[in-house]
Amino acid sequence: MQKQERSRMLGTMPMGRLIPTVSVPIMISMLVQALYNIVDSIFVARYDPNALTAVSLAYPIQMLMVALSTGMGTGIGSLVSRRLGEKKPQEAVNAARNGVLIEMCSCALFVIVGLFMSRMFMGMFTPDPVLQELGTTYLTIVCTASFGLFMSIVLERLMQATGNTTLSMLTQLTGAVVNIILDPIMIFTMNMGIAGAAWATVIGQLSGMMLGFVLNQKKNPELRLSLKGFRMDFDIIRSIFAVGLPSTVMASIGSVLNVLMNLILIAFGNTAVSVLGVYYKLQSFVFMPVFGLSNGLVPVVGYNYGARIRKRVYEAIRVAMTIAVVIMAAGTAAFMLFPELLLSLFEAGEASDLTAIGVKALRTISFNFIPAAIGITLSTVFQAVGKGTYSLINSLCRQLVVLLPAAFILSRIGGLDAIWWAWPISETVSLLLSIVMFSRCNKKMIRPLGRDA
Repeated sequence: MQKQERSRMLGTMPMGRLIPTVSVPIMISMLVQALYNIVDSIFVARYDPNALTAVSLAYPIQMLMVALSTGMGTGIGSLVSRRLGEKKPQEAVNAARNGVLIEMCSCALFVIVGLFMSRMFMGMFTPDPVLQELGTTYLTIVCTASFGLFMSIVLERLMQATGNTTLSMLTQLTGAVVNIILDPIMIFTMNMGIAGAAWATVIGQLSGMMLGFVLNQKKNPELRLSLKGFRMDFDIIRSIFAVGLPSTVMASIGSVLNVLMNLILIAFGNTAVSVLGVYYKLQSFVFMPVFGLSNGLVPVVGYNYGARIRKRVYEAIRVAMTIAVVIMAAGTAAFMLFPELLLSLFEAGEASDLTAIGVKALRTISFNFIPAAIGITLSTVFQAVGKGTYSLINSLCRQLVVLLPAAFILSRIGGLDAIWWAWPISETVSLLLSIVMFSRCNKKMIRPLGRDA
């Protein structure tokens, strides 16, 4: 945008153009990440089925790393965009610097986990010495060398905070593409096996981090990082944690939910558990674009909230919610009309059982997609205006507080087919709660803003 501050477009560009401009690059990169997770599993499985099992057992720790890095990144991005909207550029830079420090400390926690707790963690899940060794090798590498993951996330969030989502997309794409290219080379050609898969992941993350740093320094002048004049500011850290910690907890809930739902489903056989796993892989291609849209919505709402432009805050919510509903409606149609085709991507020896159970599951669960679109959008607004606790309450409701009891009760009343209705039930309850919380947030925080233009 030449000499004009890039972030200024967050307060001036027509919202119908701004939301897609900011969000589409993030949506694309998140879809690539979803694709990468499947491709990565295919390469590991072809090397050794035990390696795939070991990676799967190690996956909860990776999910926690991603949860902490992205959760803190959300807190950092929210605070930075609000300070930019308030026309406080130096405070925005200080927030960015303290955010980098937080991510470095978070990385240090997982270095400790990797060095001293990897073998103990694997031993909690399996007595098999082969699986323990493979899992320990993988987990040690991805944890102790996780610097690239944490730093790439914070750099992406800094670029998103000023509306530079295309640059953010490039860093994510770089990491994913490097990872996918190196996987077969390091696993098969160099015969490194599961260690090759781990190092491919780490090198991909470091590649994204290095590109992110260069792009942030050269193309994001408002948040250029340096140590000159840096000081730790506990007020800033507290503000980041106010949004970042609830976001981290929300991102961690998925792993907890998966474990507990498997305990309910295992009573109906291994295929029921497989269907749940297939659902989560498939639904990521529907939910990931909406989550990307939400990530783009945070700086837009945060900036205009900080600038006290009420009309643009409302416009951002309306446009984002419309797009989210359209995406989820398309996902609902796909799950309703083509469940057999979707399930065929994952069919193995017991294909008929998987399809028989999965068709009912996909069609039933897809009723929750459109309510989820509205609830996720409102939850994002809570994060953008600094009400991270509201988002946490919403996420706990949708994924634990209502979903698990509903699934357990339905399993006793109606069996396996009834369990899948727990998702639409929990999403509906969560949506009603979100509307109540948004009404409160709107009355106390958004409506009192001073300007409509």
